Amino acid sequence: MFPLQSVVELRQMPAMTAPHPSPRTSDPASCSADAGAAVTASPVIQIRGLHKAYGPLEVLKGVDMVAPRGHVVTLIGSSGSGKSTLLRCCNLLEIAQAGDISIEGEPIRWTGSGPGRQPADRAQVRRLRTNLAMVFQQFNLWSHMTILQNVMEAPLTVLGQPPAQVESRARALLAKVGIGDKADAWPAQLSGGQQQRAAIARALCMEPRALLFDEPTSALDPELQQEVVRVIKDLAAEHRTMILVTHDMRLAADVSDHVVFLHQGRIEEEGPPDQIFRAPRTDRLRQFLSATTAA
Repeated sequence: MFPLQSVVELRQMPAMTAPHPSPRTSDPASCSADAGAAVTASPVIQIRGLHKAYGPLEVLKGVDMVAPRGHVVTLIGSSGSGKSTLLRCCNLLEIAQAGDISIEGEPIRWTGSGPGRQPADRAQVRRLRTNLAMVFQQFNLWSHMTILQNVMEAPLTVLGQPPAQVESRARALLAKVGIGDKADAWPAQLSGGQQQRAAIARALCMEPRALLFDEPTSALDPELQQEVVRVIKDLAAEHRTMILVTHDMRLAADVSDHVVFLHQGRIEEEGPPDQIFRAPRTDRLRQFLSATTAA
């Protein structure tokens, strides 16, 4: 069984100093909230001053971030740096104790403060969440549904769209990610790479404004990772808005418009991929890239 929180979300929707240069052509000057004026594309997601703690452990310590429309923002950093927590705060799978989140220019309304803070308007949250779709590390496909049914479920139950329309779109998306022949298969009959591609098709079927990827390749063998990487690269080439959490520095260098390096809950450095991977400015980032290459 999947965690209830995940089910709710699914229903709602070579040295590293010289990686391959990013093929992306648009490099926003900065995706931090403080540099919003430098970003020409309107933001799909904007975060200011985000703080998140689990008991005494402060995981996010005043993070600002912008995901401009049509851009790929990639979060990198060591395990425990706050990457996945920040991603999950974007669609309120995690509730931050302080800070502001806007989706499509609409600020989330809050009630309470600190550990007791909650969204003030649940209907607003449900509505705004339909703009975002998340792809999880462990696929989270429903085992009692076929692949086609998995992809169709959220548009049918959350958006109330006509079944024929949804099925046509779902089949086209499965073909797009290279598993059109697996529509009637069960998740257990697919490889890990195929399951993750099905999960991506499921996310796309909601026609979201932004895709959130939480370590989409980390649970896969290297050979299967490439199946998923190819799909992510294709989506990036379409200029879809994406926030990607990954330990794959090659993927980050290839698909990103903007890379954010988190360290101990703060943004230590950020910038276009050429700067981050070819000319890191901080010792922390240089150490991280060196350790990643050595691994």
